[in-house]
Amino acid sequence: MLVDSPPEERAAALAAPPSRGGTRAAGLALSTAVLPLVALASIAIGAKELSLAQVWHGLFQNSGTYGDVVVGERLSRTVLGLLAGAALGLSGAVLQALTRNPLAEPGILGINAGASAAVVTAITYFGVTSLSGYVWFAFLGAAAVGALVWFLGGSRGATPVRLALAGTAISAALYGYLQAVMITDDAALGRMRFWTVGSLASATQGTIAQVLPFLGAGTVLALLLARPLNAVAMGDDTARALGADLNRTRALAMLAATVLSGAATAACGPIVFVGLMVPHVVRSFTGPDLRWILPYATVLSPVLLLGADVVGRMVARPAELQVGVVTAVLGGPVFILLVRRRRTTQL
Repeated sequence: MLVDSPPEERAAALAAPPSRGGTRAAGLALSTAVLPLVALASIAIGAKELSLAQVWHGLFQNSGTYGDVVVGERLSRTVLGLLAGAALGLSGAVLQALTRNPLAEPGILGINAGASAAVVTAITYFGVTSLSGYVWFAFLGAAAVGALVWFLGGSRGATPVRLALAGTAISAALYGYLQAVMITDDAALGRMRFWTVGSLASATQGTIAQVLPFLGAGTVLALLLARPLNAVAMGDDTARALGADLNRTRALAMLAATVLSGAATAACGPIVFVGLMVPHVVRSFTGPDLRWILPYATVLSPVLLLGADVVGRMVARPAELQVGVVTAVLGGPVFILLVRRRRTTQL
């Protein structure tokens, strides 16, 4: 694995033979082909199931009952799932490379805690009650915590260990604040309970429009960092020998991860395991090269998120389970299995 292998093994793994590159490309093409199928299932499956003809009618004629269900309710939900899933997967992959920790995800740097603390502050002290209002507070909270972690981690002298420790400490403090406010304010507890679970159910075109510029910019930045992050993941000495600018790469990686996970959390609430599990799974068959890990994570993370959302709608009809609950229930056992399998192969 990239994050726990000696630099020599990482370098050898990055220099994959051409045949492996062809296999990776074929796998990425197959993954990309699966994505629209899952998106179609997300539109068709719900409390009221729709046939393909009804979905087509609703999408392209946008009239009557089918138009109301498809365009008015499910299309925005599906689009937000695509965007948020890609953002969470990318941010997780970037943070795992940045911290050289296979268990890293947005929560390890306090980004989820910052967003949650900002939302409960908005509800309790500013009277914000709408999702459109939550988005901006959540994003600002995530950005503020990302900047604080970078500063406490040493800014230009930041190291993976310092960043992880700073993020853990800030998360603990913010979650303590969060619990204190919610215990003393019943109204805040009631409104926060739904948001903190993580859900796509409240998706609207307005929410998508608010977070889309941040998600787009963060995605482009993360993909452009693939090659520099490959060098950083080999260790500081090797990265310097390869001519990498460690401070610049780490700062931009922190920025990309904060923007991506902050925007996704702002729109959907904190959703766990997507940013942790998908890059970890992808690395098992792409190897350590982030030039492949990042595109794969961009495609497969929405597949996981939308698939979990569809499962949540099917198992509790006519009600539904929030996607954050489903990803936790599905992701926990799967991730434990992957870790045990990895440990067995190393023995």
